Amino acid sequence: MTATPTRAQLAWQQMGFGLFLHFGVNTFNGCEWSDGTLDPRSFAPTQLDARQWADTAVAAGARYVVLTAKHHDGFCLWPTDTTAYSVGSSPWRGGRGDVVGELAAACREAGIGLGLYLSPWDRNAPCYGDPAAYDAFYARQLTELCTRYGPLTELWFDGAGSEHRTYDWDAVMEVVDAHQPDAMVFNMGRPTIRWAGNEDGLAQDPCRYLTDRTGVSVYADRAEELGAARYLPPECDVPLRANWFWQPDDLATLKSREHLAAIWYRSVGLGAGLLLNVPPDRRGLLDDADRTRLLEFTGDLARRFAAPLPAELTARADGTVLARFPAPVTADHLELREELTGGQHIEHHEILAADRVVASGRTVGVRRVHAFPAVRTDELRIRLAGGPAAALTSVTAFATGHEEIPPL
Repeated sequence: MTATPTRAQLAWQQMGFGLFLHFGVNTFNGCEWSDGTLDPRSFAPTQLDARQWADTAVAAGARYVVLTAKHHDGFCLWPTDTTAYSVGSSPWRGGRGDVVGELAAACREAGIGLGLYLSPWDRNAPCYGDPAAYDAFYARQLTELCTRYGPLTELWFDGAGSEHRTYDWDAVMEVVDAHQPDAMVFNMGRPTIRWAGNEDGLAQDPCRYLTDRTGVSVYADRAEELGAARYLPPECDVPLRANWFWQPDDLATLKSREHLAAIWYRSVGLGAGLLLNVPPDRRGLLDDADRTRLLEFTGDLARRFAAPLPAELTARADGTVLARFPAPVTADHLELREELTGGQHIEHHEILAADRVVASGRTVGVRRVHAFPAVRTDELRIRLAGGPAAALTSVTAFATGHEEIPPL
């Protein structure tokens, strides 16, 4: 991989926001990490409706969803040929159900992308202790997911539980290359996107896309060395509540609308992607309180950015960009977008109104959102540092009525 993005990487970066769907046998047993011995018959949703999940994602402005097709417990949400520890051994749909299939159909209808999480760590598979046998087992599972459900947006390989395990990633990536070459690969194997390094949903400034290492998990201090610098934009993951799987007793931990907005500004607003976990409950529906909070948060964002004021850009020889508006505008937010086809170059930027710096930061990337005390002007000047390749594709002003980024 070179230091420039692929077409698929740029398309994924433009999406910006997705929903994580942790769902499985843990949902019905009050667990986060079960050990692979829970009875598959306990998986018994009474009203499962994948259309509700997909429609909620659309209503929230999410462009894709990622489902835990298999978590660390090894329970599979599709009727796999590799193990009996799956929905095929549950009473749901008379043992003939397929959660992955139902969600794939719902995503196609809704026009959003489907991503699948397939845990490398498997606490149920008897062959896990035999690396060669398990690698073949895992490749068969991945092949089923990559060939049965149409195009996939993302394949999520979680490093938790695998901190000291080596897998045959060459064999895994052969499956991806053969069947889902445009799917983003999260963090392990031969990744095309990387983990932001925390489970709080937060990126950093600078938010760099070029890196020679990736974090393995929150349980490992070491980083995975990649051998050479690669273009790997970060994805920030965070649960809506304290837990990843739906639990009946953690409603008090539901994040506030303001907290979610603070996360958005520090992930999407810094040029990263945001994957927000909103888990289905024991009915097989998104929890009413979770769904309400999600749509409150995203509805507020939509209102803030409902009236974009695009500027006409003129690049100057001194490395500055003039952003001119057809008439004077009042603005308290500004969104910058960088030209990324040749890689990420902007290392620092300042935004000036009438020779006064109103906002500044390090990287820009696919999008950078600033909030500042409202100004009225017909022209902004933007100083870029990063060499002659540093360039912007757009500058858009907004009058949101909010002059500060919410605190965490």
